[in-house]
Amino acid sequence: MIRGYVICEGQTEETFIRDVIAPVLAHQQIYLTARLIPTSKNNKGGALTYDRVRRFVINSLKEENVFITTFFDLYALDNNFPGFSESQKQSDVYKKVTDLEQAFKKNVVKDNLSFTSRFLPYIQPYEFEGLLFSDIAKLTEIETTWAKTAKELQSIRDDAKTREHINDGYETKPSARLKKLLKNPNYRKTLHGTLAIQAIGIDKLLAECPHFSEWYNQLIELKN
Repeated sequence: MIRGYVICEGQTEETFIRDVIAPVLAHQQIYLTARLIPTSKNNKGGALTYDRVRRFVINSLKEENVFITTFFDLYALDNNFPGFSESQKQSDVYKKVTDLEQAFKKNVVKDNLSFTSRFLPYIQPYEFEGLLFSDIAKLTEIETTWAKTAKELQSIRDDAKTREHINDGYETKPSARLKKLLKNPNYRKTLHGTLAIQAIGIDKLLAECPHFSEWYNQLIELKN
């Protein structure tokens, strides 16, 4: 049996790990618990400054002998993350997030190398919502009024190299595109995000999203 914590950016990612990823990996004897970082006395998630993230990760690694991974969006990532400036020189998003993850890991474990094998940082390009473009039909079935947007959403999906390449512009990031098109009812990340992911299914996500798939397979390999 292998146990681990997934430190999540917000409530949607926390729900995604708890309701989608954790049940699947439990069949592999890998047990995940999602965690949010306290940002004030009564709030958790969001406002993820790097100092706060690093402190929480290290404290989690010290608690017990479990592995720690993360689920953060590349979009709006705090520019104090290690390697952030250097990563901006990369034109390929996969190279960008890989460099960030490596610098993040190096910075966390530098004072305690025993953490190295237990810390597996993950940064999603560009946003969680990019995953929802893996299956437009399933996404637009969530609300009956969304069916009319399927063609335009499919065009956005087809224009990108992968779902994870739908970019990080303020008006062109995945979440902005969904909010613009999905109306009556309006797209709500905390509600519709998880419903769509559950409808799409893990196999489709793995087939459509290479960086997500690499992370998932890295977790599976922990049992070997």
